[in-house]
Amino acid sequence: MKNSIAFIDCYGDLAERFTPEMQEFLPELKVIHGKTLNEKDIIKRIGNHTNILVYMAFISQEVLKSCKNLKSIAYLSTGLKTHGDLETAKNLGIKFEGVKDYGNIAVAEHTITLALASLKRIVEMDNIVRSNNWSLLKTEEFSSKTFGLIGFGGIGKETAKMASALGARTIAWNRTKKDEGGIEFLPLERVLSESDILSFHLALNEQTTSFLDDEKLYKTKKGVIFVNTSRAEIFNEKTILKGLTTGHIKHCAMDVFHEEPLPENHPFLNSKCVTLTPHSAWVTSQAIDRLLWSGLKLLKIHSELQKNKI
Repeated sequence: MKNSIAFIDCYGDLAERFTPEMQEFLPELKVIHGKTLNEKDIIKRIGNHTNILVYMAFISQEVLKSCKNLKSIAYLSTGLKTHGDLETAKNLGIKFEGVKDYGNIAVAEHTITLALASLKRIVEMDNIVRSNNWSLLKTEEFSSKTFGLIGFGGIGKETAKMASALGARTIAWNRTKKDEGGIEFLPLERVLSESDILSFHLALNEQTTSFLDDEKLYKTKKGVIFVNTSRAEIFNEKTILKGLTTGHIKHCAMDVFHEEPLPENHPFLNSKCVTLTPHSAWVTSQAIDRLLWSGLKLLKIHSELQKNKI
């Protein structure tokens, strides 16, 4: 069986950043432009290719079973559970692997931006100026606050550096032991109870789904600010809405949501106590370049491993 490689859904910002140098890196790579339409279209695009690079297409059980020559998938994402049927891929012996660390700096910067926008009431002030109501709003200084991180992977580490550099007392909790200069690692209960701003950086799994529930919410300070740029599912949405309604949560800034785009009647859209961005924390020119190069290198590794087996 001939080894062949394809990028099955190159579109949007990735298409704009895909350079001739990238094509030269893998000259045999077939680049298929445009967003996939449906399962049938995905199967057609994969065809007889053995190794593929994927941006957003969902690799379902039907796709995996239909593409008989497929041996590996290099996915342009860190979290894979929402991008394909991992169990079926494993059972069929198809390698399904994502790329890591491409967006750490971008997401960390976005996280700090959301924290500052919440603390400084930037959206409210912008609306005041636009409505020709030149009134002053009292805000708080970031350096006077305790900034807590729940989870301390690559993004959490970069976020902690930035928070610390801005003068905040920076504390963190992680499931496994970590040691990072200038960061206090504390038990979960203390991070919840001592933080003025809580930033969430958890991978999504069975243990972290609905991690923030009613019990944990009321262990936090009244008037806490939440920032979530990781996975929407770690928040119990009803808990967040309850906290906002009662005032226990002063402000919640989010880049991820249970349903994307948000439905027109979603309560978040009518709340003055939330700041929302459209799952865009990672989208910088630099992060996209790193993502593409990491994906291409991973695809090359997959392809070379396959060649050695032939």
